Amino acid sequence: MSDHTVQVLRGEDDLRAAYDLLRHGLHAPPASAEDWQRVRGAYQEGNTLGVFDDTLIGTARFFDSELVLPGGDRVPMAAVTGVAVRPNRTRRGVLTELMHTQLTDLAERGVPVAGLVASEGLIYGRFGYGIATTSRSYTVDRRRAVPRPDLPLGGEVELFDLDTALEWLPAVYRDLAPRWPGMMTRGRYWWPAGGVFMGRTENPVTVAVHHGPGGADGYAVYQVDRSDPRHGAVLKLIDFHYGSFSAFAGIWRYLLGVDLVAEIEASARPRDEYAELLFTDPRAVRATGAGDDIWLRLVDVPGALRARERGQGTVVLEVVDPLLESNSGRYLVSAGEVSKVTTPAGLRLNVDTLAMIYLGGWRPSALAEAGRIEVADPAAVVAADSLFATRRAAWCGTFF
Repeated sequence: MSDHTVQVLRGEDDLRAAYDLLRHGLHAPPASAEDWQRVRGAYQEGNTLGVFDDTLIGTARFFDSELVLPGGDRVPMAAVTGVAVRPNRTRRGVLTELMHTQLTDLAERGVPVAGLVASEGLIYGRFGYGIATTSRSYTVDRRRAVPRPDLPLGGEVELFDLDTALEWLPAVYRDLAPRWPGMMTRGRYWWPAGGVFMGRTENPVTVAVHHGPGGADGYAVYQVDRSDPRHGAVLKLIDFHYGSFSAFAGIWRYLLGVDLVAEIEASARPRDEYAELLFTDPRAVRATGAGDDIWLRLVDVPGALRARERGQGTVVLEVVDPLLESNSGRYLVSAGEVSKVTTPAGLRLNVDTLAMIYLGGWRPSALAEAGRIEVADPAAVVAADSLFATRRAAWCGTFF
């Protein structure tokens, strides 16, 4: 039996203690009164948990969001964040209690999926989270990057400081047409902490907003790092979203015109955002890295499967979920149906692996080859590849 108690945090003092515990876990100093007031609006009522013995030793919270699915539909998502355990209480089951309590609560609320950005890659798989989207990073050599003459000309670009832009940037992001499955809505509980994240640099932050024929259709938040004068200044993109290729090209035309810049760094971008197609010399773009993006947890397996667009084919999946046992079972999945069945399964997989294929981020055949999916019927692999295929790479692009 655990001697810990888990409860919902509601009072101002408890919520601030949770924030300070998170900062301690991130090796940051306690929040000033001003820091706390800036992020206070990110704490949605009733969604923050605390674990206590004699004092607060662990915390986790979530805020309401929506996840963009293949095909463009959206499904409610709990955006899990603020997870921390006091360093002298780790390896004692505190995180396990937090995750179990939170997932049980989400299931009771009827939330179909939860998502998070993982601080470490070894933590969340055991709670049923799987890497659902991935990203790539690249650097553009400004001196070599000449836009192709056949690119869309784009529209006008307007510049703002971050504080001014944050007054209306939420509306710009909300109105952009989502271009990738895995993107998420940014409601009122994302922007307080998101604004702090964007401004977390010693350099001035600039917001460039692109205006197309219908109004604002893209923006880039960036800062210029001049710490290495021998190499030249580096323009670093902090947040970059757009609703069309024309806006993408127009923003890049602007970025290439920023003087005294040697390189432009684009981190954690979509795998199929081919900046190479913008320039006469595609080698002006240099790949610099790749990584995981959002980790997804299917809280309601049949509900989540029914919500997303599916391709052709039929397969019976046997899903194993040790934490939310009602999810475990065999499911017939086709373009028009998701139902629980007792017939033999062609594929057997854990719920974290199902999350990996849910947005099309990984092909079932690749995961089967890697041993993540047990194959009873080889034809089921072909069917699953077709059912879960997507036209675009999966990408979230929102830090939380």
